[in-house]
Formats: sequence, C-alpha cells, structure tokens
Amino acid sequence: MPRRIRGAGAVAVVTALVVVAGVGGWLGYRQLSPQPCSGEIRLNVAAATEIAPAVRAAADGWVADGAAVNGTCVAVDVVAADPVEVAGKVAAQHGVSLTSVDQANSASPIPDVWLPDSSTWLQRLRTAGASGFTPTNGGSVASSPVVVAVPEPVAVRMGWPGRQLSWSDLLRQITSGSGLRPGTVDPGRDAASLAGLLALGGAVKPDPAGGQAATTAVLRTLAAGRSEHRQDLLARFPRSADPAALAAAISAAAMSEQKIIEHNATQPPVPLAALYLRPEPMALDYPYAVMPGGQPAKIAAAEGLYSVLAGGGFRGSLAERGLRAPDGTPGQGFRSPSGAPSSVGTAVPSMAGATPDPTGTAPAAPGSAADSGSTSAAVDRALSTWTAVTQPGRMLAVIDVSGSMRERVPTAGNATRQQVTVAAAGRGLALFDDSWSLGLWTFSTELVGDRDYRELVPIGPLSSQRGRLVDALRGITPKENGGTGLYDTVLAAYRAVQDGWERGRVNSVVLLTDGRNEDTDGITQQKLLAELKRLADPERPIQVVIIGIGGDVSRAELEGITKVTGGGVFVTEDPAKIDDIFLRAISLRPATPR
Repeated sequence: MPRRIRGAGAVAVVTALVVVAGVGGWLGYRQLSPQPCSGEIRLNVAAATEIAPAVRAAADGWVADGAAVNGTCVAVDVVAADPVEVAGKVAAQHGVSLTSVDQANSASPIPDVWLPDSSTWLQRLRTAGASGFTPTNGGSVASSPVVVAVPEPVAVRMGWPGRQLSWSDLLRQITSGSGLRPGTVDPGRDAASLAGLLALGGAVKPDPAGGQAATTAVLRTLAAGRSEHRQDLLARFPRSADPAALAAAISAAAMSEQKIIEHNATQPPVPLAALYLRPEPMALDYPYAVMPGGQPAKIAAAEGLYSVLAGGGFRGSLAERGLRAPDGTPGQGFRSPSGAPSSVGTAVPSMAGATPDPTGTAPAAPGSAADSGSTSAAVDRALSTWTAVTQPGRMLAVIDVSGSMRERVPTAGNATRQQVTVAAAGRGLALFDDSWSLGLWTFSTELVGDRDYRELVPIGPLSSQRGRLVDALRGITPKENGGTGLYDTVLAAYRAVQDGWERGRVNSVVLLTDGRNEDTDGITQQKLLAELKRLADPERPIQVVIIGIGGDVSRAELEGITKVTGGGVFVTEDPAKIDDIFLRAISLRPATPR
C-alpha cells in the first residue's frame, strides 16, 4: 500500500505484498518465497558508507530467508559508496555537471538501487537537467539530524548542554571575534555541510540594498577552514585540551549526529559535543532510490528489499550505527549524545507530500513541476554563491549594448534591460575576492569602426583594477540602432581568454545578450563553430557561458556555440530575474573527469 512521507521523512511499515500486472510483463515482489526458488536476480545496491553495514546485514538476512520474485531467487550485493562518487557517475551518464562534483569515469556501473545520505543528491541531479533521471520510491529508511560539532571544552563555554542555541547565536560567535573557528567540508560534496550552509545563511540579515556583503564575508570565513572530506575535517579538530591547541584548531562544523557518535566512540582526546541549533536544519533522510531503466524483475526485487528496510526490525541495526528511524526517533541501543533531544525533526528537501509506490510509480520528483521548487532554488543559489565566492577564476565578461538593450522592464521598476544587466554584473563583481582575474568588453555592431566589440578593461587581477571595473560598468550605455554582432564577438573573446590562459583556474567567457546575431558582414555561424573547434585545446579548456535575456534570444543558436566550447546557456525571458541566472552562470565550473 502507498506510504506517505511526512515532510519527506516518516515512512510507514509495509504490511502487504504487492503484485502488479503491466504491459508485456509484471511488476511485483514476494517478501518471502514459501517454495524453493531457482535462477537468480542480482540486485546491486550502493549505500552511503555509514548505513551500508546495516543494509548489508538486512539484505543477507532476507536472502537467507528465501528472498524471491515469482519463483526466481534474489541475490543482493551491497557496496559502501560515498554519495558524491555515485552522483558523479550519474551526472556523467546524463551529461550534466554538479557543483564541486567530478564526473567519474569508473568502469563500475550505476547501481540498481542508490541509498545516499540525503535527497538533496537526487534533487540536484534533477535541477541540473539530468533528463530521464526519474528514480522511483524515494522513501526514507533512516535519518540523522544535522548538528554543529564543537569540542566539549569550547561547547561548555557556549552554555552547552543546558543552553538552547540558535544559528543566529553561532553566526554572532563566528563574526564577533570570539575566537570560534568554523570549518566545513565543501558543501557541494557533502550533504550535512550543505544543510549547515543553508541554515547559517538563513541567519544572515538581508542587505537592504540587495547586496551580499554579509553573506560573502561568512562564506569566506567558512572557506578558510574548508576540507575536501569529512575525515579530513575531523582531523582538524583539537587533539588536546590545552588552550593553545583549542585556539589553533577548528572549533565548529556542521555534520551529522551519526558522525559525532561514531567519532566519539573512538575515545578521542577531546570529544565533540553535538549542538542542536534552532531552527532545525535539513536532516539527512537516506532515501531509497530505485534507479530508472531497470528490468521489471529487478524493480520488484528492489521493492522487496525496501519492505525489509522499512520494517521495525531494521531500527535496531540503525541504532547500532548511530542512526535514527525515518521519523527521527532512536531504536533500542542508540547512544544518544549529551544534550540530544529524544526525538528530532526530519525536515528534508526531498519528496515532501509524495507517496513512494512499491509498484514503481514515480512520486513527485525534486525539481519537477510537482515540487514546490523553493528548496531546490535555495540549494542551487547557496551552492552557486559558495562557488563564486570561494573558487577563484579568470573571466572575460562581455555585455551586449545593442539598441534593444534600451527596452524597459516593467518587472524591474521600468529600468532598461541595460540597467538591469549592469546592476546584476555589479553585484556579481562584489562576490569576487582579489584572487580573481577579470576583464570587461561590450559589443554591438560596428562599435569601433567595423569591429563589433570594445575592450573596456583588459583581463587582469581584481586586486589592482576593481575600481576601474566598477567605473567601466557604470559608464555602459546602449548604442542607438546598434545590432547584435554575436559571432565575431564570441570568437574574439575566446581568443582573448585563450591568449592568457592560466592553469589552476577556470578560464571562461561570460557573455550577456538579448538578441541573436545580426551582423551580416561578419563571420557565419558555420565559420564560427569551425574556428572554435580548431582553437579548442583539451589541455587548456575555456568554457563559454552565455546568458540570454528576453524573448528574442535563440537558445538553439547559443547552445550550438557552447556545445563546441563547453560551458552552458542560461535564458530568462524576464530580465528582472537575471540575478539568479547570472549567479549560476559565473559559478559554473567544468566537470573534471578522473
């Protein structure tokens, strides 16, 4: 029977066996087979490292009890897999990029069932445009709240365990010179760190002027204590209660309750306290994702295994691993951290209100029309801002100044397209620290004699030319009756970035336009693409990111360019929405095959 997710969390125990007829075959499972089975259906499961042993034990018990589907024996292989690794494989399979996630070239196949630590992985893949990525079920099989890990001596000074703290309290500690040194795993690679980033960002007071100075400062503070992996971050916590050691080490980081329980079980010199801050951040919800494209027999076997994991007997196995049940309550034997509530919320960003269906019918997928989109947008914006602020690049910004940029935008207070675009570029510039290199061009038709583009500021370090760029942006005005000299400009901009290419940075062209090529005297599209192919050097990659503004943009024309160069096309018909589009564009990073 269908199982409702409360806030994408609680899943009712399956109490019925399901057999569903389908076109040309069947879908169904039998939890146990009363008759001897023959043959084999092999189910491959990739589970987050911390839950994999419990899943493996449950699967082994199910198989030993005679797991079968319509008389065929079921065998289950469970492997421990970091969610970021599986996400990279799925992203590569579907030709999309995820922030901070490498596209894995591993020969190992995509699993039949993926059990990551958070539904945000499924959501991010959908939002990135992974067409055909429609995993079914999605029901939670476990949970772990996201807390803030703090060395116990430091936590005591903050009022732990008696005082209830908030994310605003933590923000004040971080920004007031209290000596609290935050750390984080790259939130694009770690779901608990992403939840912490969202919660901390929510505590930042909005800038009345629409800027992001406060957010940027917090992100740079976090980035100073950044680690690539959870174990690396844990190693940066103090190894001694000596005041000097405490002062020099990381002293606050978002991570799962399970990770703190696991860490403290090793009896470290300085145990970590788990601070349960208000409001509660997104919990890790361990969704059971049956991957698309599976054969009916495997789908049926996957749902049979799910019925075992959704059963009450699995709670004890979770407790042994420091994990809670999907509803946030602990099973027998759970080692609760000091100050932990007996039950925690399970608010997660996944399939809230959806009904995971053991027949294989897909629930409302994150990022789909059925999803509210608010959490998806928040995740996307948080990761885009993080990338723009913390990962310096080398960029040439190219802004359209054709006559159509004079058009008014009713949704932006009747400002012109040019004013809206320049304002968004200025806010983007404020995100970059002095480690960036940036240049600025404008383009139209015949802007400098027969040439369609004008260099306002050459590509150079922001440390020495930030003021010059700000002044140049303020002086941009559209050319009356000017057309859009797109092709000549793209080629010239690509060559300019290639000439000064720098290793260790993302070298890119970011072009903003409200039209399509109108220069009949310039090169043709065919010539442009051929020349870009000739210039492209895999050892010195340059990505072209094009932001289309308004309804006159030809997405197909623009995508023809980026398919050759790498990069992406972002189009908004409402210029007033350019801020988020611009943020995503400047944070785009090419996938790095391994």
